[in-house]
Amino acid sequence: MNAFDELANNFSRLPGIGKKSAIRMVNWLLKQDSSYVQKFAQNLGHLQERIKPCSVCGTWTESDPCPICSNPLRDSSQICVVEQPQDVSTIEAYGEYKGKYHVLGGLLRPLEGIGPAQLSIQPLINRIKDGSVTEIIIATNPTVEGDTTALYLNKVIMELQLPDSPKVTRLATGIPVGGDLEYIDKRTLALSFRGRSEF
Repeated sequence: MNAFDELANNFSRLPGIGKKSAIRMVNWLLKQDSSYVQKFAQNLGHLQERIKPCSVCGTWTESDPCPICSNPLRDSSQICVVEQPQDVSTIEAYGEYKGKYHVLGGLLRPLEGIGPAQLSIQPLINRIKDGSVTEIIIATNPTVEGDTTALYLNKVIMELQLPDSPKVTRLATGIPVGGDLEYIDKRTLALSFRGRSEF
């Protein structure tokens, strides 16, 4: 296998990139200025060194805590719980939500061996226990696993029996069942936030 084939094989392992697309990408890179290709390779090489999960919310960041968690203008009384770091970017893109976030790092999938211990649930509970959080917005995808995770989180939060227990809400319907937050249009997402309902 030569360098061309190796790079095409690497690209084809990326989500949504097939073998033909990978070959087109390598051909495109070969036609570019060498300084661009070197910078591209350098950025790729330093990606995991520079980008880490935020120690508070779990989203990808270069600075810890992330700009959202360290922003005093964000509403600390609301925490939006999402599955993956890219969901934070999706919600931030429409610019309506002004609270904080918490990334679970996945969804409950018992058949695949993913239970509560494999997700960032305990850090969320620790954030709730300080008493400053008045609402938890669960923004997991409307799938069987997303709904199961949302119900589990609601149960765990209610069992805390805090004096000022936060209200637990779920994004309203409007997001199609089986849909993925990353591909939802901004208007649908905005309506879903406005129409969220309590468990």
